[in-house]
Amino acid sequence: MTVQRVLVANRGEIALRVVRACRDLGVASVAVYSDADATAAHVRHADAAVHIGKSSAAKSYLNVEALLAAAAESGADAVHPGYGFLSENAAFARAVAEAGLTWVGPSADVIERMGDKATARATAEAAGVPVVPGSGVVASVDEAVTAAGEVGYPVLVKASAGGGGRGIRPASDEVALRRVVDEARREAASAFGSDAVYLERMLRAPKHVEVQVLADAHGGVIHVGERDCSLQRRRQKLVEEAPAPGLDPALRERMCTAAADLAREVGYVGAGTVEFLVEDGEFFFIEMNTRIQVEHPVSELVTGVDLVAEQLRVADGRPLSVTQDDVVVRGSAVEFRVNAEDPDDDFLPTPGEITALELPGGPGVRVDTALAVGDVIPPFYDSMVAKLAVWGPDRATALARARRALAEYRVEGVPTTLGLHRRLVDEPALVEGTHDITTLEQLLG
Repeated sequence: MTVQRVLVANRGEIALRVVRACRDLGVASVAVYSDADATAAHVRHADAAVHIGKSSAAKSYLNVEALLAAAAESGADAVHPGYGFLSENAAFARAVAEAGLTWVGPSADVIERMGDKATARATAEAAGVPVVPGSGVVASVDEAVTAAGEVGYPVLVKASAGGGGRGIRPASDEVALRRVVDEARREAASAFGSDAVYLERMLRAPKHVEVQVLADAHGGVIHVGERDCSLQRRRQKLVEEAPAPGLDPALRERMCTAAADLAREVGYVGAGTVEFLVEDGEFFFIEMNTRIQVEHPVSELVTGVDLVAEQLRVADGRPLSVTQDDVVVRGSAVEFRVNAEDPDDDFLPTPGEITALELPGGPGVRVDTALAVGDVIPPFYDSMVAKLAVWGPDRATALARARRALAEYRVEGVPTTLGLHRRLVDEPALVEGTHDITTLEQLLG
């Protein structure tokens, strides 16, 4: 590796995941930390650590100047952004490159092109990838109404620069549309710095299926299979699995090929995810995430491909270490996001101290977390604190192991989503693989 020292511009379990990948490759890692994270696991396990500011994300993990200063101070020659925070921020990627550092991810130009949802739709269409019927950016309520007449109700008003379920509003008719357009624009402006919105036809009850892609700077582009992410609450994923259950093999092949073709079309380099909605034997592109995904462990478990290590190799200018023929899906894997939230109180975040912690183990069980007894979950960041991923040689075995692991998993001091997951793993829709993006909301009432 010509890259010798990687600044990990993130925190928590993903920062620790990157630190471990660096160690596997013989590369030094540099952690960054806010006041709230001074004793965090990613800080303890990295080869070096630099303080970057106060506890609020705006004054630390979202502070580009502080991150670049930390890279200079520590002698880092590369930056891995993880996910969340600045991972899909083209300006940060560009600033990293202009500082003479290696950015572990696609170029700033590609991030801009695929990060803008309206532009990404047009790019997908040009590459021959099916998209949900929709519009370009609508500049006013009246323009939205006109576009909806062409697209057909019901529609979703979506932030063009959006992500993570933010800036999205459903509308079943013109009255509802006139009410929600400006709401969506205000939320989009607040969350993403742009009030641009567009329309998409709202499908009835699709599955949400995404394809993991990897690409290098030498023309190598592959897919690493697909994941089902349909169990969502307010468009926030809670359970993911690979491969997607109940998917027609021919449709799977077409969708995975389309994802790789799209990555090739945009000159993608790194790890990325192409997201689709699947309904009635058809698939439709919705967006591309230009970073590593929270749910990447399930793809790693069924293929044996270390996605974070591939990110680092590709950023170093090396070709992918695997070809498409090397990618063989074996068995089934399911991931449960463990959030510090109270499902009985509208999923209210529950920061606080971990007073007791027992992690599950045994065959096929992987826990990605940075928490230990005595650690404090701060109120300043995302509420996800761990990921439980379970593999089995078949789906039934994976779910059986998941039941065992969830029964063993114990967290005290703060409410979490573990109780909800113990319920979900026995829900008939999940067991039978018939769940879609409406299932969890219906179960929660």
